[in-house]
Amino acid sequence: MQQNFYPAHSDAMLTLPPLWVSQVEAHLASEETILAWLEIDLDTRLRFSRGIVIATNQRLLAKMTGEESWHDWSYQQGLRLTCRDHAGVGNLELFDDHALLAHWCYTLAKDTGANRLITEFTQQLNFQLTGETQIQPVQVKCPTCAAILSSDQETCPICVQEAHIPPSTWTLFRLWRFAKPYKWRLLTGFLLMLGSTAATLVPPYLTMPLMDNVLIPYQNGKPIDVDLVTTYLSGLLAAAFLAWILGWSRTYMLAKVSERIGRDLRTTTYKHLVKLSQEYFGGKRTGDLMARIGAETDRINLFISLHLLDFATDVIMMSMTALILVSINPSLALVTLLPLPIIAWLIHLVRDKLRTGFEKVDRVWAEVNNVLADTIPGIRVVKAFAQEDREVARFRAANQRNLEINDRVNKVWALFTPTVTLLTEVGLLVVWIFGIWQVSQDQISVGVLTAFLAYIGRFYLRLDSMSRIVSVTQKAAAGTKRIFDILDHVSSVPEPIKPIHLPTITGRIELRNVGFRYGTRSVTRDINLVIEPGEMVGLVGHSGSGKSTLINLICRFYDVTEGAILIDGVDIRSLPVAEYRKHIGLVLQEPFLFFGTIAENIAYGKPDATRKEIIAAARAAYAHEFILRLPHGYDSLVGERGQALSGGERQRISIARALLIDPRILILDEATSSVDTKTEKEIQEALDNLVHGRTTIAIAHRLSTLREANRLIVLDRGKVIEVGNHAELMARQGYYYHLYQSQSRNIDTEDHLAELDPKSGSKGDRA
Repeated sequence: MQQNFYPAHSDAMLTLPPLWVSQVEAHLASEETILAWLEIDLDTRLRFSRGIVIATNQRLLAKMTGEESWHDWSYQQGLRLTCRDHAGVGNLELFDDHALLAHWCYTLAKDTGANRLITEFTQQLNFQLTGETQIQPVQVKCPTCAAILSSDQETCPICVQEAHIPPSTWTLFRLWRFAKPYKWRLLTGFLLMLGSTAATLVPPYLTMPLMDNVLIPYQNGKPIDVDLVTTYLSGLLAAAFLAWILGWSRTYMLAKVSERIGRDLRTTTYKHLVKLSQEYFGGKRTGDLMARIGAETDRINLFISLHLLDFATDVIMMSMTALILVSINPSLALVTLLPLPIIAWLIHLVRDKLRTGFEKVDRVWAEVNNVLADTIPGIRVVKAFAQEDREVARFRAANQRNLEINDRVNKVWALFTPTVTLLTEVGLLVVWIFGIWQVSQDQISVGVLTAFLAYIGRFYLRLDSMSRIVSVTQKAAAGTKRIFDILDHVSSVPEPIKPIHLPTITGRIELRNVGFRYGTRSVTRDINLVIEPGEMVGLVGHSGSGKSTLINLICRFYDVTEGAILIDGVDIRSLPVAEYRKHIGLVLQEPFLFFGTIAENIAYGKPDATRKEIIAAARAAYAHEFILRLPHGYDSLVGERGQALSGGERQRISIARALLIDPRILILDEATSSVDTKTEKEIQEALDNLVHGRTTIAIAHRLSTLREANRLIVLDRGKVIEVGNHAELMARQGYYYHLYQSQSRNIDTEDHLAELDPKSGSKGDRA
C-alpha cells in the first residue's frame, strides 16, 4: 500500500511556491501524490536561479526555470539522493550505481527542506523495493555542548535554554573554590566580626542601669554615685575601643582575603580563556570578554570585601539584638519584629527582578565596550572612510540602551528602598506607642524602654542596610554567572587524558579521511594526504575551498570531526597541545605584533632567547638592516599591533619570530599577498631561509610563488581534486591549469571553474 502524505490535486498543492503550482499539477499522473519538495535557488555556477525538486510516491521530479521539459527518475535499485554542504552552499546529488545523474545547488537557508526531501525520498524508495519505510535520521553534533541534533534542528535546544537561564543567588556559592585556600583567614575574620558585633551591642545594654540607677534617682533627689557612673562610662569607652580595634582588624583581614580571591579569579579565568579553542573566540566579542575579566571580577571582589562582610555583620547584629530584646521584654520584642515578614516578602519579590535586570545591565554595558574595542584599534579605517559620526552614533545607541535598562532597574530599586524605610519608621512608631503604654502600666521602666529604643534603632538600621545589600548581591550574582560561563566552557580542543610526548619530530604529516564540520555546515571531507619530512607543499584553490581550514586543523586550532591527522605516525589529539604547537612555525598574511620592543616581539615564542639569537633570526629574515635604522634599534617600540612599522617590516619581524623557535613544521598562510612586488621579493628571500630543511605548507594568493613547491594540493569545495607539481598540473590542463591561466591573464575564473565542475554534466543532467 502506498503512503499518501498529500492527496493529489488537493489544498496541499497550494503549499508549493506559486510559481510551480500549475506546472506541477499539470505534470502529475492521476494516482501520483507529492511527498516532499525543495525549491532550488542557485544554479551549478552558484548564480541565483530558481528550480524545484519533488519527491512523489512514484518518482523524483526536477525542473529549473528556463527549461522546457521536466526531468524525472523512477524509484529503482541503486538510486540514491544525498546532500552535502560546503562554505554556505548546499549540494543535492542524485546517483545510480554507475554515475552522477543530477546535481543541484542551494543556499543553506533551504537545508531543512533538503533533509526532509531526502528523508521522504529514501522512505519511499525503501518502501517501493522492500516494503519498509523506517530510516535513521541524519544526526550532527552541536559544536558547543556536543549534543546530538537531528537534521531538521537548526539550533541546539540545550544551548538556547542555557543562554536564557537567569543568574541565581546560589551562583555566589561557587566562589568557594577560590575562597577555600584562605579558609583560616576567613574564619579569623569571622571570629573578629563576632567580637566586634558583640562589642557594639554593649553600650545600649549599659544605658538601662544608667537611666534606672543614676539619672532617674537623681531627678527624685538622690545624689549621683560617682563611682557607679565611672564604672558605666568606663564600660562604654572600653566597648567602643574594643569594637573599633576588632572592626579594623576584621575589615583589614577580609579586605586582604578578597583581593587575593579577586586576583585568583581573574588569573584562573584568563588562563582558562586563552586555552579555549579558536571556535569559542569566533562567537565572542572582545569588549564583552574584557568586561567579564575586568569589571565583573572587580564587582565580585567589592562584594566579597565590603558588602558580604556588611551582610554577615547585619545578620549577626540582628540575631544578637533579637535575642537581647526577647530577654529584656518578650512582648515588646514581638511588636518590634512585626515588620520583618513584610520586608522579607518585599525582598523576595524584588530580588528576581533585580537579578535579571542586572544581567541585562551587564550585557548592554558589554555592548558599549564592544563599540570601543572595535573602534579604537580600527581608528585609521574609521578616519579613512570618514565614519566618525557613524561610530559616535553606534556608541550613542549602545549608551542609550544602557541608560534605558538602568532606568528600568532603578525604577524597581527606587520604590523598594523607601518602602523598607517607611516600614521601619512605622515599626519604630508602634514600639514607641506600645512602650509608653507599658511604662504607664508600670510593666517596664524608662531605662528598659530607652535601651529598647536604642537596640531597635540599630536593629532597623541593619534591616534597612540588609535590604540595600539585595542590589549589590544580585549584581555580584549576575557577574559570577558571566565569569563561570567562561570557566564552565569546555574547549573543543581538549588536552589528552594520557598524553604522548614527542621531544623531537621529523615533520611527517599524514591526513587520513579528514573531515570537518562547523556546527552543521560541512567545510572539508575525505581528505587523504601524506607530507614527507622536509617537503614543501602548496595549497591551491579559490576562496572558500578549505585551504585555511586545513591549516587550522593541522595547527589544531580546531579538531577534525572525521578521520585523523598524524605527526610522525601519532595522532595529534594524543599530544599535549602546547607541546605540539612548539614544533610549528606560523607566518600569517596579517602578522600580529604585540605592544613592546622589536626584540620582545621576535623572542615571543622563545622568551629566554639571547640578544645574539634574536639578531641572528632577524638577519635570516632580512630584517636586521631596517631595524638598525630605527632610533632605538632592537629596543624600538612597534606600537599597538605594530602600527609603527610598514606591512613588509611587520612581515619580516613575523618571519624572524618563526625562525627563532626553529620549528620542524612551517606554515605560510598567504605571507606575501598584502605587500608590493619589491617587498614580496625581499620577503621571499627571507622565506627561502625559513623553508630550508623544514616540512612546509604554504598558501599563496599568487600561484607563481608556489612554482618551486615539491607538490601542489588543489582543493575545491573541501576536497582534494588534483595533486602534483607545477609542471605536471599544467601539463594536465585541468583545474589548476585554468586557475593559473586565469590569474596570469587577470580575468574572472568563475566560468572556467563551472565548466570544470566534475559534478555538472550536460544541461539536461543539471536540471
